[in-house]
Amino acid sequence: MFDNKEQFKKAFLSKLEMSVGKSFEETSPQDQYHVLGNMIREYISTNWIKTNQVYHSTEAKQVYYLSIEFLLGRIMGSNILNLGIGDVVEEGLRDLGISLDDLESNEPDSALGNGGLGRLAACFMDSLASLDLPGHGCGIRYKHGLFEQKIVNGVQVEYPELWLQNGQVWEVRKSDLSVEVPFWGKVESFEDEQGRLRFRHRDAEPIMAVPYDIPVVGYQTETVNTLRLWNAEPANVPFHDDIMRYKRETEMVSEFLYPDDAEDSGKILRLKQQYFLVRASLNSILNSFRKKQKDIRELPNYVSIHINDTHPVLAIPELMRILLDEEMLPWEEAWDITVQTISYTNHTTLSEALEKWPVRLFQPLLPRIYMIVEEINERFCKELWERYPGQWQRIEDMAIIAHDQVKMAHLALVGTHSTNGVAYLHTEILKKREMNNFYEIFPERFNNKTNGITHRRWLMKSNPALTGLITESIGDKWKVEPPLLKELEHYKDDAAFLEQLEKVKHENKVKLAERIFQQNQIKVNLDSIFDVQVKRLHAYKRQLLNVLHIMYLYNRMKEDPSFRPHPRTFIFGAKASPGYYYAKKIIKLINTVAEKVNNDKTTNDYLKVVFLENYRVSLAEEIFPAAEVSEQISTASKEASGTGNMKFMMNGALTIGTMDGANVEIFERVGKDNIFIFGMTSEEVMNYQANGGYHSSEYYMLDRRIHEAVNQLVNGFFPNTNGMFDVIYDSLLIENDQYFVLRDFDSYVKTQEKVSNAYQDKKGWNKSSVVNIANSGFFSSDRTITEYANDIWHVKPVNSPIIKA
Repeated sequence: MFDNKEQFKKAFLSKLEMSVGKSFEETSPQDQYHVLGNMIREYISTNWIKTNQVYHSTEAKQVYYLSIEFLLGRIMGSNILNLGIGDVVEEGLRDLGISLDDLESNEPDSALGNGGLGRLAACFMDSLASLDLPGHGCGIRYKHGLFEQKIVNGVQVEYPELWLQNGQVWEVRKSDLSVEVPFWGKVESFEDEQGRLRFRHRDAEPIMAVPYDIPVVGYQTETVNTLRLWNAEPANVPFHDDIMRYKRETEMVSEFLYPDDAEDSGKILRLKQQYFLVRASLNSILNSFRKKQKDIRELPNYVSIHINDTHPVLAIPELMRILLDEEMLPWEEAWDITVQTISYTNHTTLSEALEKWPVRLFQPLLPRIYMIVEEINERFCKELWERYPGQWQRIEDMAIIAHDQVKMAHLALVGTHSTNGVAYLHTEILKKREMNNFYEIFPERFNNKTNGITHRRWLMKSNPALTGLITESIGDKWKVEPPLLKELEHYKDDAAFLEQLEKVKHENKVKLAERIFQQNQIKVNLDSIFDVQVKRLHAYKRQLLNVLHIMYLYNRMKEDPSFRPHPRTFIFGAKASPGYYYAKKIIKLINTVAEKVNNDKTTNDYLKVVFLENYRVSLAEEIFPAAEVSEQISTASKEASGTGNMKFMMNGALTIGTMDGANVEIFERVGKDNIFIFGMTSEEVMNYQANGGYHSSEYYMLDRRIHEAVNQLVNGFFPNTNGMFDVIYDSLLIENDQYFVLRDFDSYVKTQEKVSNAYQDKKGWNKSSVVNIANSGFFSSDRTITEYANDIWHVKPVNSPIIKA
């Protein structure tokens, strides 16, 4: 049906009328989107079935990627691109008076993630399929995702993210593969007929995990992998207590991503989500393996289970439970199989982000799993005692259960064969500082896998004009071998190419300016520098440093009429977690500064501040191609990797950043003349944290620029904000500026001046832009996934016969 546009039009019109019962003229864009989506899914189905058949029949090892988040964004455009049917669909719809872009806008972003963790998982799924690797994703089908963000009077207001209200055209419900997941109850021990000690879980409250499968289409390949999302539904069992309570609590398990865990009820719900994901996924994985009729001891030869951060760490005791209670293996054999099968990615150096669960909640909710974790801990602590006799503090620091808490990162480090960081600097910090005790025992388990992004979505799909220019210049092999982008460096002194590149950037700026005006009613200067910081709102990411710099520029212009910097548009996008009070105050501050600056006629030709609400994948696809300056200004040593930095780089923006996360590797590839580095090093930050010596009040007292801007947070400079920003003021001065905003302020200001000066040499700026694009191929997730496949999972491509639907 996609061989040519006439065939497509005929099929589209026929299916449209049959499926919605209306004439073409009466159908809505939503009707048209659903019909096109169903046609594409039908087109995919033959290869999807064939891929699964090959995986089931082959001896090849398969990988299962468990993640609490998969931030997919819109799926239709990606599928059309990967299937190579874009021209047929676009031309056919155009003949019918329909814009493909308008049709795609009817698709809601798949609201299954929050930030970089979830988007990384989505990029990995794309790369696994595009590289013909047998890889499956396992996640949760959240009904509402995180939240839809509205900005009301400058304040973040959270609304339910109703992404499923019109159905999900890409998913296939498979209720026959449902899995029962038990909670609560008690564990009884007994001897079986052979005299072996056995355990059974009694009086549990079960819920059903119902799988919804989404096809993941590879680029220019017949491989169609599967993302399996689990939906929580009531089990078909009799209950004697409050049936409405049971139904409500069951459905809450897959209702929201990251429920607020300030109270015990929220902690229990999060823990339920995590066990729900691993119990359902491992049951499915083991059922698939058993169909091969192999000995369970061969599991690591055929299956690799990867846990994305600590959320799915319960996969370790759950696999132990299966091997002990169902397969009846002895502990030592079960443990060896578990460690060989499971691998772990760490995503943070922040101790507050490493999950810990109170035993008083964990034990009654998951009684059998707790027993197994307790045994793992006992055996591990015994090994530590034999290795470090008398070193009680070390053993206490490394224990999996200590101070009535279960430490999930420790369980991950002990119960897997591989722990990887996500950028070279991050991995070195894990080995030398954060997880040094474990590195001493398991040095062979630690490795680095620098993150990557799929160039298909973040360049080919989101920036077709730049894609066309690149292909026109170096051919199209880079699309399947992104390191070939390096050939673009031959054009960094080509005047005609640089002129075309500048034209592409300008066109993308025009599109984003239209979005800004439509959404915020702010008219921005197209000749201004588009300076962008889009990411989760968190103190360590230092959106505050960016805002204080804007306040400084404004203050200086007001005091000195002769000071007029190159015009700049500062663009922000970020969601703050609903319970993160401080982060929400930063959002309010950004919008308050925007109101002040944008409405001042003496400065607004030079400064504009824009906060784009409800930052999400589809909005990001509009922002990255237009960006010229990429703000990557986290406190050194705090950002594990970052992936936004790679998306900006790939679209030709220049980075201003600290030597943190993957910024270090970007710097190494583009050279010091093509990136703007400022601020403390990670070593300096860690030295302050270990030994003290930083006094933010000194910077406040001695730097007039800082003194003025910080005072403006509390002195009535911003109308109608009495007491509103006290928490920010206090964080900088009373709490001694935990993330060194004031310490790095001067360096940041001076480096921003370098940015402004460099921008005025347009030829030099565009040359640096080319160098960034040319060196972005390394940061493709195809490279990252190839490293995972070769070094950790030991999986190889499986090529099935090409099938044309």
